[in-house]
Amino acid sequence: MASKPKYKMTVQDRAKQFMPFAALKGYDEALRAKEKIVVDKVTLSPEKLDEIDTTMHQIKIGMVISVIYYFENQYIKKTGMVAKIDATSRFIQIVDTKIYFDDIYDVIIN
Repeated sequence: MASKPKYKMTVQDRAKQFMPFAALKGYDEALRAKEKIVVDKVTLSPEKLDEIDTTMHQIKIGMVISVIYYFENQYIKKTGMVAKIDATSRFIQIVDTKIYFDDIYDVIIN
């Protein structure tokens, strides 16, 4: 006859056995970073640069826009409210993201 165990595990202790364990801190993030597709920055045509310039002159603070821009070897689309436009330093700020004019690929006024 089998004897009963002297210690009965609580439900919480049993659940801990099945929780994921990360033996290497930051390993998952490093893998995700490797998964990114690295792209080169596109050189825009003079016509496209003129189109972006025309659109940029229509933008006012408080407008909601979408900007596709180059950042860290990839193109990102940011949509949000324009918080600041600085023509001298050549950047536009959407919410809390600062985007330099030279990195802009496209601008859409929503």
